[in-house]
Amino acid sequence: MVLDPVTSAKIARYRPRGAPSVWAEVAPLVRSVVAATVSAVPYDVERLLHVTGRLALWAEAAGLERDPDAWLRNEVIDAFVFSRAGDIGASSVRTYRTWLLRVRDALAWSERGEAAPARMHAEANPHQPYTASELAGLRHWSAHLPRQQRTDALALLGLGAGLGLSPREVAASRGLDLRRRRPGGPLLHKGAKRLVPLVARADWDPVLGELADRAGGGYLFRPRRTVEYSKNLIGSWSLLHRPPDGLPAVSVGRLRATWIVELMRAHIDHHLIAQAAGLASAASLARWQHLVPPVDEATAARLLRGPERR
Repeated sequence: MVLDPVTSAKIARYRPRGAPSVWAEVAPLVRSVVAATVSAVPYDVERLLHVTGRLALWAEAAGLERDPDAWLRNEVIDAFVFSRAGDIGASSVRTYRTWLLRVRDALAWSERGEAAPARMHAEANPHQPYTASELAGLRHWSAHLPRQQRTDALALLGLGAGLGLSPREVAASRGLDLRRRRPGGPLLHKGAKRLVPLVARADWDPVLGELADRAGGGYLFRPRRTVEYSKNLIGSWSLLHRPPDGLPAVSVGRLRATWIVELMRAHIDHHLIAQAAGLASAASLARWQHLVPPVDEATAARLLRGPERR
């Protein structure tokens, strides 16, 4: 494998922070593993060096054979990532495991009689939707903010609770993305890629239409920024602009969940909701099903009967 000079230099120079003296002995093996796999896995070289180096040092301390083939067995990877559980978050534990398994697969060692990987499940922790009173309070608060703060707040609320957009989609939305096919028709979001038309909820349609006309080709949220998206773009705004006591902070994740649950409570087909939300399947909605009240007898009868024939 021929690597570009920059990548080769990073691999050659890498040394973990606070590395023990044994690093000099395992370093050549770590570097050879990363050099062989960096072009075959979707991770940058620094991350591969970090996680592979930590695995190698852990295996050395555990008395395992000094051989990447021994380090990258499923049971060794699992033992290593679980040993880090007290030092790093659960999401990082899963990430480390994924990276190492991809490295192992890239080296074509997955068919050597190893035990099947242990399944790791994260506890479902979906964003909780806002209550109707919370959302109404946030909308009232937003409408009375000064100038650009008002525009930014209403853009977050409208794009989240009115269109169900994700944070990245909210950040990328421009005024020209929101258009009507005909005068007086529903407001559609043309920028978010969906299998079905993404239509603004009726109660947010006028607000979003006004914001879109004002923004034109600019961003709807924080139009003066120079980058389309950054990790703290929305979070930093929410920290700086806190609603008064009694109201929760503005969260695009919660706004999107509010939009999804409202559609579920309206008994809209779950496959249609999933397509509109950009979810993999309707099964993803199960995490919110407990928030949807059971259908009463009259509604059930109407839905089961279907439309009248003429």
